[in-house]
Amino acid sequence: MASSTGYTEIPTVNPLAHCDPSSDASVLRKAMKGFGTDEAAIIGVLSHRSSDQRQQILLKYQQGYGRDLVKDLKSELSGKFEEAILALMTPLPLYLAQELHHAMQGIGTNERTLVEILCTRDNQSLMAIKNAYHHHYRKKLEDDLRGDTSGDFRRLLISMCACSRDETNCDPALAPNLAQQLYKAGVGKVGTDEAEFNRILSTYSYPMLRLVFDEYKKIKGKSFGDALDSELSGDLKLGMMAVYDCIQNRAAYFAKELHDSMAGMGTRDRALIRLVVSRCEIDMGNIKQEYHKMYSKSLEHAIKGDTSGDYKKLLIALVGA
Repeated sequence: MASSTGYTEIPTVNPLAHCDPSSDASVLRKAMKGFGTDEAAIIGVLSHRSSDQRQQILLKYQQGYGRDLVKDLKSELSGKFEEAILALMTPLPLYLAQELHHAMQGIGTNERTLVEILCTRDNQSLMAIKNAYHHHYRKKLEDDLRGDTSGDFRRLLISMCACSRDETNCDPALAPNLAQQLYKAGVGKVGTDEAEFNRILSTYSYPMLRLVFDEYKKIKGKSFGDALDSELSGDLKLGMMAVYDCIQNRAAYFAKELHDSMAGMGTRDRALIRLVVSRCEIDMGNIKQEYHKMYSKSLEHAIKGDTSGDYKKLLIALVGA
């Protein structure tokens, strides 16, 4: 479907047309009964069903066998493969709420995770994540963010949590004036008015902001991304650049995040799993195209080179090799 992203979203995991959750439950039960586990059968079922269909399988498993499918999977599987399967078995808003909670737990905060989840989603998705967070942790997401972040970065995340971006209106006549406001808040003054950047980036629709960025380039001769790069630093820069990149080309933003999760020594598996699981039903097809364009190799090739075993097989099945 076409969306505010400016492209038609291509998922790599689609709902199975004639899904029979009870038969799927039977396949999974057989895969885990007796000696050894049939990982291929588990991958075969769970990587080709939508998140909603997996929830139906969970219920049918409980109904048919009087057992908890998630508990059974946990006892049979291990390592990164287990983590990825459990992520698939969690409804997406709750899974992302848990990832946000994990990013704020303990000493230090994983700002990159907060940005990836909160600065890239539409109002409806954010509202679902917020509700899941509140229901699961009995606390408001905003309250935890306030306790764990500070300054302009905190304000940016709280603005995103308002879930009130205008997602429809796009009046080209407003673009030059908004571009001037951005210019005056940044390059056109001594110091930076981060609050104005925040207001404009969190309020207007993506199509509107793309026009504003075009106008900005006309005024300045440089992109607004360049301005953010030179005017800001630290977590705020990370957050605002993510918002800017998603407005310009959301698939390219996620392609870069996927690349970074596998770059250098070792793999940031938690991020890799989250990116694949959270995008495969939305726009992984677009992300794959951008990945190939940006890195001259396929996403599948990168995953194959960086992961192994059933974990690798599952991720490859989800990105649609």
